[in-house]
Amino acid sequence: MNNIVTTLKEILAIDSPTGYTIEVTNHLEKLFSGMDVISTKTNKGSLLVSFVKDPELIVTGHIDTLGAMVKEIKDDGTLEITRIGGLELNSFEGEYVTVRNFKGELFRGTFLLNNPASHVNKKLGETKRSTDNMSIRLDELVRSAEDVIKFGISVGDFVFYDTRFEYTKSGFVKSRFLDDKACAAVMIELIKEYAASGSKPNAGFYFSNYEEVGHGGCAGIPDSAKELLVLDMAVIGEGCAGKEDKLSICVKDSSGPYDFTVTNKLRELAIKHKIDYVTDIYPYYGSDGSAALAAGYDVRVGLIGPGVSASHGVERTHIKAIEETYKLTKAYIDIFSTN
Repeated sequence: MNNIVTTLKEILAIDSPTGYTIEVTNHLEKLFSGMDVISTKTNKGSLLVSFVKDPELIVTGHIDTLGAMVKEIKDDGTLEITRIGGLELNSFEGEYVTVRNFKGELFRGTFLLNNPASHVNKKLGETKRSTDNMSIRLDELVRSAEDVIKFGISVGDFVFYDTRFEYTKSGFVKSRFLDDKACAAVMIELIKEYAASGSKPNAGFYFSNYEEVGHGGCAGIPDSAKELLVLDMAVIGEGCAGKEDKLSICVKDSSGPYDFTVTNKLRELAIKHKIDYVTDIYPYYGSDGSAALAAGYDVRVGLIGPGVSASHGVERTHIKAIEETYKLTKAYIDIFSTN
């Protein structure tokens, strides 16, 4: 399964906050171009890769991540941001960032609390973090808004946060944005395996690109779809059953229960293939499956994924959970394709 970690590292290195997923989508298109698959990019910018013309099972995961955009260039040459998705400011404080201007030029910086020196600010620890009192300190000699504008930086430019990827000897994968690139890596490796074997499963793989803002699964799923198997990070925390080294089968999230038949089939397959799993309920969560159902798609939906600690922060999972996700997804595709 080292290939999955290599693939995960590759796609994590490609910045893709919601709204700027063109580079990672182009990377995937190039990757699949030499394979015997049908690859289609939607108007919205998501990517569907299938092995048959009208797939009835769609496996979906999202390639967009949290991020930010420049909201204001301040008088002192720092940048105020607006968040993309549920970016938790406390978790991202102190992180290195890259600002991309509209020409594609890149500028480094750090996301900090205003007046961040502990030797000056006695209220540093008790200050509630907000986008009003945090900003990006650019690594350029800028002391005014005019200085910044000379570099071609403007309102609306994207801000990419460093991932800090690390794969430990004990099998832990640590990085920002494992939500949902860990599952995207699983999908990529499954496509490679099926393409190499020459088999034609009755399945398509849908890489959505607006999940973090709630409408990734609202469009682009083919009309032939009867079932939607969503691969997304599993919740770990108080009141939840998820673990970093286990796969979770979600039976209900904020949008309501997932399909009874699909969920039971997943549980049966997990038992049959000796997959280490838990069933769980996520209290504050929505997926591309939720979005698809809300958009009116007539599909049965299931949701599985590897347990991810500190979601929307410095996330961590274990290779075992990623492997279990791979195995259960493949088992489901195979049994669906033979029915």
